[in-house]
Amino acid sequence: MSKHAEIPMRTVGPIRIKGAVEGDISVPLATLETPLWFSVGRGAKISLLSGGITTTILDSRMTRSIILEAPDASSALAAARNIAGSKEELQKVVAESSHIAKLLDINWQIAANLIYLRFEFFTGDASGHNMATNAADKLFGYILEKYPELSYCSISGNYCCDKKVSAVNGILGRGRSVVAEITIPRAICEEYLHTTPEKIADINTKKNLLGSILAGSLRSANAHYANMLLAFYLATGQDAANIVEGSQGITYAEVKDDCLKLSCTLPNIIVGTVGNGKDVPYAGENLALLGCSEKKEAGANGDRLAAICAATVLCGELSLLAAETNPGELMKAHIRIERGKK
Repeated sequence: MSKHAEIPMRTVGPIRIKGAVEGDISVPLATLETPLWFSVGRGAKISLLSGGITTTILDSRMTRSIILEAPDASSALAAARNIAGSKEELQKVVAESSHIAKLLDINWQIAANLIYLRFEFFTGDASGHNMATNAADKLFGYILEKYPELSYCSISGNYCCDKKVSAVNGILGRGRSVVAEITIPRAICEEYLHTTPEKIADINTKKNLLGSILAGSLRSANAHYANMLLAFYLATGQDAANIVEGSQGITYAEVKDDCLKLSCTLPNIIVGTVGNGKDVPYAGENLALLGCSEKKEAGANGDRLAAICAATVLCGELSLLAAETNPGELMKAHIRIERGKK
């Protein structure tokens, strides 16, 4: 018997977005944390009043790492160097597995006599998990045939690194890397966020940066990226477990020219507009609402979705930081919205 878990969903905004995406865009968010809609909504209003959120796509790739076993470390080193130097040859193998996938890079590590190969692929508008694994599987067979001294260990070696907190994804890239930025005049901060640029910059330093260092956070200095990511992922048919690496990111704030300059850097936004989960009716409708279902150059819809996602994250991040500069505001808002109390 088929059962479904129903999660409340609302459309928030519009958010004014510039750069990688242009326009005023209303964003669907599915969440059980009802204050999130209002928080992102407040950030969306600020985006309209301040001229918009500028988004920049830095990179796009999906990865899969495999493990090969060599007779010894010396053999492992020689094989790893040869394999990494054969990218053009290996791309021909990748092309046989998919007409979209392209091999972008090969990184490797050696532990004892084990070779960890990290294949990085362009996967178009798909998030690319299955496409990357399929390509890696084909590459595995080709490598074992060409290097008979090597043997199979695993199709996934955790050097990918899929749905786990790591440093490697932020350094080498996995998913789409996006920066969202906004400049907010002092008057708007004071009237609509009930705070000042200085207070937001100060709490960002003390909470997001220093607090995260004290907590031992790994390539992560933000207030609550995971909240917006999960709501956005669920509403658009994404693999929700990817918020693990997606929530690793950095919020930066400074006061300049009497304005608050705030940015959110998200190096691992893993989203797609085609593939598993997108055939669910509501997800397809929401992707169309976001303008991510039109025929475009391969990868353009996925880039658009990632840019909208990053702008949504900034809206929620800004609103929470502003609330936390005022004693009691955060809890009062939660009680009022969730429990209907004044």
